[in-house]
Amino acid sequence: MTGPYQTILTDAPAPHVLRVTLNRPDARNALSGEVTQLLDDAIVRLDSDPDVGAMILTGADPAFCAGFDLRALSTELRSVQQQRQQVPVKHLGMMPVHQTPIIGAINGAAVTGGLELAMGCDFLIASDRARFADTHARVGAMPGGGMTIRLPQLIGIDRARRMTFTGDFIDAHTAYEWGLVVEVVPHATLLDRAREVASTIASIPAEHVREIRRMYAEIGDLVGSEAWSTESRESREWMAQRFDQNRLATERAAIIARGRAQGAHGPSAETDSGTGAVDPT
Repeated sequence: MTGPYQTILTDAPAPHVLRVTLNRPDARNALSGEVTQLLDDAIVRLDSDPDVGAMILTGADPAFCAGFDLRALSTELRSVQQQRQQVPVKHLGMMPVHQTPIIGAINGAAVTGGLELAMGCDFLIASDRARFADTHARVGAMPGGGMTIRLPQLIGIDRARRMTFTGDFIDAHTAYEWGLVVEVVPHATLLDRAREVASTIASIPAEHVREIRRMYAEIGDLVGSEAWSTESRESREWMAQRFDQNRLATERAAIIARGRAQGAHGPSAETDSGTGAVDPT
């Protein structure tokens, strides 16, 4: 399907998978107030659809997102900018709160606010044409979309400082080596690869994925024994109250077969795709 937006397009490249495309190629998909509101609306709408198991966020070539529109930022009334800073924050980072996993398919440059938007995804798959930079310091704007949080989480504090202090670009392969992206593919295959991974996610019951995703978000902010005890408590609550034993009995053979096909062999027992559970039958 095609969504109702011009600057934000939505379509379904596979069953239960929805793709959201930033569609301002002449402006390198730069963000504006209108674009960010339409993007919020699209994500909230798709996230509320029980038929959507995964989303893909990408940009219309040649860029993923060049960040906030510098022309608007440098010419709009200063009083308007100051008033905007008094508006209560609606959500953390660059995306509204959502439960459905979002894969970032980074097709080109992701710069400053565009990099923050990318890091708001659950993980990133990059085209070999992708480039990444943080120019907040050069622009004279302070990051408010998670740059000083997510970037050091992904690549380490020293590399994050280097990117921010210099404003220099890194290429897709460097981004992979540093841990910013999980995979680099030829540009022509980027959307197919993102669709393939998204379809794999969407093939799993959405309730299971969403619950584990919520645990990652909650526990990721904890450290030490608090993190361990929280995971243990929530695991026990799920297994005691919400674990679907009948589904596992029905799908056990298919789960094991998929694990075997991917090389998850045990020396003397079958395993469930490498999760550590053993089936001795």
